Amino acid sequence: MSAGIVVFAHGSRVEAANEAVRFVAAELARAGGFPRVEAAFLELGKPDLDGAVARLVEEGIQRIVVIPYFLTLGLHLERDLPAIAGRIARAHPGINLVTTPPLDGHAGLVQILLDRALAGLK
Repeated sequence: MSAGIVVFAHGSRVEAANEAVRFVAAELARAGGFPRVEAAFLELGKPDLDGAVARLVEEGIQRIVVIPYFLTLGLHLERDLPAIAGRIARAHPGINLVTTPPLDGHAGLVQILLDRALAGLK
């Protein structure tokens, strides 16, 4: 079964912020050796999650992992993402759509904060 990954972010009116998410998605693809990684946005950026999944499905991708590029679990991840994912699953019954937890709770975040703190203290 072929697989694809979607990095799902909020989106911003500041296009540079959306480009930063697209860059992270490209770097994830490179670092992980993943052939199909898309960036998607809840609002204020393109493509939206429906569009990103549609691109992957058009390429024959059957398993899609959605990684929320959100720090903590909030209303968008508790309400909006499950509703969107459910709608997508109904529209594409042949795919296996999985969503991961947000970034909060990952051990790597403490190291990132430590790196930032040490850089700020220089």
